[in-house]
Order: sequence, then structure tokens, then C-alpha cells
Amino acid sequence: MFRRSAASYKSVTLPLNPTKPFKVWEGGKTNISTETFKKEVEVTSDWMMSTYSQMFKIRRMEHLCDQSYKLKKIRGFCHLYVGQEAIATGMESVLNYQDSIVTAYRDHAWHVTRGGTPYEVFAEMFAKQSGASKGKGGSMHMYNTKNNFYGGNGIVGAQVPIGVGLAWKYSYTNGQDSPKNVAVALYGDGAANQGQIFEVFNMASLYRIPIIFVCENNQFGMGTSKKRGSAQPEFYRRCDFIPGLYADGMDVLAVQETTRVAKEWCLGGNGPIIIEFDSYRYMGHSMSDPDSAYRDPKDIEAVRSQRDCLTATRSLIIKNGLATEEEVKTMEKKVRKDVDEQHTKAFKAAPTDMSELITDVYSKDGIQVPLKSTQGTVYLN
Repeated sequence: MFRRSAASYKSVTLPLNPTKPFKVWEGGKTNISTETFKKEVEVTSDWMMSTYSQMFKIRRMEHLCDQSYKLKKIRGFCHLYVGQEAIATGMESVLNYQDSIVTAYRDHAWHVTRGGTPYEVFAEMFAKQSGASKGKGGSMHMYNTKNNFYGGNGIVGAQVPIGVGLAWKYSYTNGQDSPKNVAVALYGDGAANQGQIFEVFNMASLYRIPIIFVCENNQFGMGTSKKRGSAQPEFYRRCDFIPGLYADGMDVLAVQETTRVAKEWCLGGNGPIIIEFDSYRYMGHSMSDPDSAYRDPKDIEAVRSQRDCLTATRSLIIKNGLATEEEVKTMEKKVRKDVDEQHTKAFKAAPTDMSELITDVYSKDGIQVPLKSTQGTVYLN
């Protein structure tokens, strides 16, 4: 955590003026509009530096994952979050650990923002016992159920119904009219065409479930652009009866404000809401993806030079006197050193023990589960 002296502590009010303006799809509702968004936001030097530090940490972690994969220290699938750091960081500034999150396989950053460490991410991909999932899940299966993070799911779109189930719990606990928490189900623009998502749109609306559906639109579903893969590429407008919010996913303040609006909507007993965060991934879909086959490297550089979330946040901090250039550089050096040390430590850690092959398969509590069959009721221990 970045801390300044009381004498240098500063608070400023900044205009909310993202590159991609806010949009609202009312979804048949009359109590939501673009006027719901604030026009400006007050931030402190500590908060902005902590936010930038988190995004910087995630990017450094992902760059080391990239290097390790190319050196064949990481095997299997590996999906990186480079370019999208503002989404996880901005959303978590509004959410708390009593809120639930479930995402797809681009999950490294979410594990960290949910209270995990880069060490646990590295160790998991190096197949180490101390990894987030004991080295048995790899890149796509990070979990931290203590802080209500439920992965890390490899089946496209399958996490979204899980998210609705997690949110339904909050309706049961406190009632539809006054849930105390929300669940967030994240999916990509490619997964947005999955039928199971539309099924739970309907279910969540019927029962007014406090779920925030989040489409992380990084412009490509694997190697297919959204324009080629989706007849309706405005993902926040995908449902006639659920309101949707569109925001710049590469502006951390816009992400924070959009999440605030969405969470307040759900906690007000209004049921589900959809968010589309417009972002861009700098890397391929996965490490094995030759992304030069379907997009021009100049397009990547254009986004990086015009909208990069780290560059923009860093500039905002210095321009508004929230920290000096030297303070920012000192923080960057410290974070880089810390992440690099965690990477080295994880690679040297003990590998997953062979005994783990048969653990985490059945409940260790021995709960009896009755199953009906043609031969009567049987029980699984």
C-alpha cells in the first residue's frame, strides 16, 4: 500500500470523461439512464497510487507468465490479461470479499484482486503444491473461495449460470427486495453468443437475482472479431428486459463508476444488470495463438498508444499532483522487484505431491448423497 505523509496527502476531484463515453440500455426500465452516472469523482493520492500499483503488479505478473511460457516452464493453456487490467482493478474498488466473482479462463488478475498473490498464480502454473489450486488446475483454474472467488472456468460460458447461482444465495438470505451483496459473472465477447447465458438472463430476471453480468469485450473471440462473430455486437443491449451499461474498460475510473451504478441497482432489489466493458487484449487469445494472422500489429500499437490503462492512470496521477514522477518510479521499481522475487520463489517451490492425484475428488466429510436408480436408492459417501 502506498502511503504519503499527512503533509503531502492530497484529494482532488476529477471529471469522468472516458475515451469511450458511457451508454445505457434501459431494458424496459424507467429508473436508469445516463444521468445515473456521476460527472466527476473525488480521488485521493493513496487510492490512485494503490490502484496504479495493482494494475502495474498484474501486468508485470502477466509479462513473466509470457516469458515463462516461451521458455517452456509453463505448459498447457495460458490466457493473459495484458491490456485489461483496469477492469479487475476498477471493479474490485467497489466490490468486497462478501460479493462473489466467477470468471472464465483469463483469470490470473482476478485471483490477485481477490486477495491472492502472484506467487500463487506462478506456482499453480509451475505445477507446485503451493499453487492456488495445489498445482492441479493450471492457468485456467485459480480459486480463492475464502474470498468468494470461484474461478477460473475452462468451458466457454459455463461460469455464467454458476454466477447466477451464487447471486441467488443473496436473494434467499435477505430477500429479493434488499440483498446485501451481489455476484459478478464475467465472460468474453466470444462467449456472449452462448445459449446458456440467455437462459440465465431469463431466470435472473424472473427471480430478481442480484447478478452483474459482465462482458469483457476485448474485440476478439479467439481469432474472430466481434463484427464477424456477432449479429448484435453491442453486448450491453443483448437482452430486451435487462438494463445494460456500456463503459470504457481501459479507464479505471469509468470502470469504478460503472460498477458502482450496477451494484447499487442490484442492491436496490431491481434484479440483474449487464455491463459491457470495451477493452483490448494486447496478446493473443492464448499463448499458442498466432494473433498476427487475424489482426494488424499496428492496430495493437494504436490502442496501446491511445488508451493504455497503465499509461493513462500514471499520467493522471502525475498531472494532478497526486504523486511525483520520482515517487511513481520508486513504487514501480518496488512492485517489479516484489513480483520478480515471487516468480523466482515459485519456480523453486516443491512440486505437487503424487498423493494429490486422488484428493479433492469426493467430500472429505463423508456426506451421504442419495441417488435414485432403477434398482432403488443408492448412497455415495
